[in-house]
Amino acid sequence: MRTKSFTYPFLTFSLLLIGITASAQESLPDKEKQAIIYPEYGKNDTVFVKALVVGGELLGGKDLQELFVWGGNPKDAAKYWAEWTRLRNAVYVTYPYARQAGVVMADVQQHLKSIKGKSERKKYIKSREKELRAAFGDKIMDLSVYQGKVLMKLINRQTGEDCYEIIKEMKGGFTARFYQTLMFFVGSDLKQEWNPSENKIDKQIDGIVQELDRMYGYTPVAGVK
Repeated sequence: MRTKSFTYPFLTFSLLLIGITASAQESLPDKEKQAIIYPEYGKNDTVFVKALVVGGELLGGKDLQELFVWGGNPKDAAKYWAEWTRLRNAVYVTYPYARQAGVVMADVQQHLKSIKGKSERKKYIKSREKELRAAFGDKIMDLSVYQGKVLMKLINRQTGEDCYEIIKEMKGGFTARFYQTLMFFVGSDLKQEWNPSENKIDKQIDGIVQELDRMYGYTPVAGVK
């Protein structure tokens, strides 16, 4: 029966060829010492390598790289790694934008608490939009639809709200619905959920983000909520 892909985790192990040391040689019985066939060394043979006795012959060896054992169909393994690599690359590209969005959103929410007039609120929001466009506009326009989906998930992770709710709060319900319709036609959705405890993709994204945080020393960005 064919094993379903991803049913079992990868079994990781390292193959290590055991080096023969002088002290180990002394522990061998005299007969076994004499039975070992030692290679002849030339004057330039000065590099020490690990070795293994096989059939009475001393053979050179080396450490092998870590191996991954896949318990299912090799095609499923190739597909899994292709999808994982694509997701990881997308997170690496979009995570800086999501972090910046989290910072700006938290700052905007804080400032809006002290701005009561509708026109003043709109003016302030527009100024922050210009700030984001100047910093990331051209780069974000170059994102693929797939990368855009990942970005929206990351923004939800950073701010605690999906992009639909953010646009609704900042620009109104009509604008949010308009952009949601546009997203529908390109196969995307502003209401990208974030639930790493139940969603496999969200859990993978969260793991990649933690990897980035450790690698670059990022500190958590406080969410809006």
